[in-house]
Amino acid sequence: MTSPLERLATTGGALAAEASGASEIAGLLRSGRARLADARNAGLSPESRFDLAYNAAHALCLAALRQQGYRAKHRYIVFQVLPHTLGLGPEVWRVLDKAHQVRNLAEYEGHADVDFRLLQDLVAACEVVEKAMGNLGAPRATP
Repeated sequence: MTSPLERLATTGGALAAEASGASEIAGLLRSGRARLADARNAGLSPESRFDLAYNAAHALCLAALRQQGYRAKHRYIVFQVLPHTLGLGPEVWRVLDKAHQVRNLAEYEGHADVDFRLLQDLVAACEVVEKAMGNLGAPRATP
């Protein structure tokens, strides 16, 4: 029986099977954790904190996906597959999906109006992902 991640890695799917290495995952975790720490800095502008938290979330979620032996073909997929990579529910990935939408508005349309509640929820979601990543074992050698 194929897993949901394997089904997403079919021809034309959202994922590609690709073995990962411990150093790649460690680098993504290091990057995610550093950005998350900086996102908590209340002395920075909300826009900077949001950008840091979003990129922390992406790095941590990408590490989870790479841990499973897959690479995303689209940036937002790393959030949508959290139920399959870390067993996290919609209360986490929906926040990250909303943050992705806000990030795209800022990145591609110059609309950078950061809602403080979303920023708080994004940091909290990052913390859940970071904790879940700490509970995973060694990376899979092959998908």
